[in-house]
Amino acid sequence: MKFRQIGFLLVASLLALAAATTSCNNATSCRKRAVSCNNACKSCGKKDESQGKKAALYENTVSSGEKRNAARNKKAAFCKNKKAQIGVFDGHGGAQTCIWEAVAAVSLDPDMSVRTITTSDIAGGILKKLDAVIIPGGGGTTQYLNLGEENMERLREFIKSGKGALGICAGAYLFSDTPDYACMRINGAKAIDIEHDNRGHGVSKFSLTEEGKELFPELAERELSYVFYYEGPVFVKCDSSSIDYNVLAIMESDVHEEGNAPSNMTNGKPFLITNDLGEGRVASIIAHPEATPGMMWMIPRMLRWTLRMPIKEYKSRAVNPDIYNKEILMSVDDLKKESRYYYTFLYASPEEKVAALDWLQECRSWSAKRWVQGLLFDESPLVRVRAAKFIAETDYLPFLKDLETAWKVEKEPQAKTEMEGYLKSLKSLLPN
Repeated sequence: MKFRQIGFLLVASLLALAAATTSCNNATSCRKRAVSCNNACKSCGKKDESQGKKAALYENTVSSGEKRNAARNKKAAFCKNKKAQIGVFDGHGGAQTCIWEAVAAVSLDPDMSVRTITTSDIAGGILKKLDAVIIPGGGGTTQYLNLGEENMERLREFIKSGKGALGICAGAYLFSDTPDYACMRINGAKAIDIEHDNRGHGVSKFSLTEEGKELFPELAERELSYVFYYEGPVFVKCDSSSIDYNVLAIMESDVHEEGNAPSNMTNGKPFLITNDLGEGRVASIIAHPEATPGMMWMIPRMLRWTLRMPIKEYKSRAVNPDIYNKEILMSVDDLKKESRYYYTFLYASPEEKVAALDWLQECRSWSAKRWVQGLLFDESPLVRVRAAKFIAETDYLPFLKDLETAWKVEKEPQAKTEMEGYLKSLKSLLPN
């Protein structure tokens, strides 16, 4: 019996030992598999890390390529998800109506935001927040004096850094490189015959070069187009300037109605020129699209060129080059008649005021836009309605608020209805 028990114990021990050995072997195998798996994971990790490095290297390579392409293409200094910020110089020397009209013209572009800027704004660093500036019409040398040398150097550096600048009439004068004339010397042109600067004004004609047709495809099929001209510069190449400019449009009107100006001076000369300045761009136009019904859109289009923004199609209500299809230059007699109408608005009958507005609108009077604002509140509803029509049909957005207020307070039912129609027409110029 003892031997049998001992045998059973011996067998049990052997079985336990075998089980333990198997367990140990299994554990060792598991440990080996774990080590193998861990090594495999490390290997995969290294592979992933290597692939990640390759991906990062590829991304960096692409990024570097994009940066090089951006540098080569002189990428515009504004974000696609942000409106381009435009500043219109509002300083002594800028004509008030020219400032108003420049602001209104820029507002036609839904991708732009516009504000006025002063001399102190420029000195105080406002240019850091802007993408482009407009120097409007007025007096170039007076604007020069108002800006001062330090601010003009700030403007030059602003443009060279990759920003845009547009000079309109006096602004184009200011941008020029005219000998013995206070100017910024940034567009490569010089003004000639400045002693006859008061040569005249009116609706003038111009033609586009092939490059101009690319920028203004809406006018490409037209032999001639028309905008308002008011004693703008007569440009030729400045031989002493190293800046080369491109001519996008040519002046075709021979303006010499006033100031004993010689004939055949303005026609055949540049109407719109463009040039690079450092990384930036400059556009200079001798006339006033911003003051011309149906042509205001040319201003934001030129700004788009300076900022390398793609061409954008504007509303058909704003793009209407057929409003003027002929040259209308104010003669000396026309100017005298225009001046007399100032007193008509002060002292004449409603019928005479309406007749005056008819003539002034037909002739595209430069001065009348400064007189018509208060006629919205004339004692006669006949005059109030005709003033509303004048403002709407000349696309005069600077008086939009005046027209809206006049409509709101109008008590005569028929006049109110007509004024509402003109108000809707004027508002339809703006982006939705």
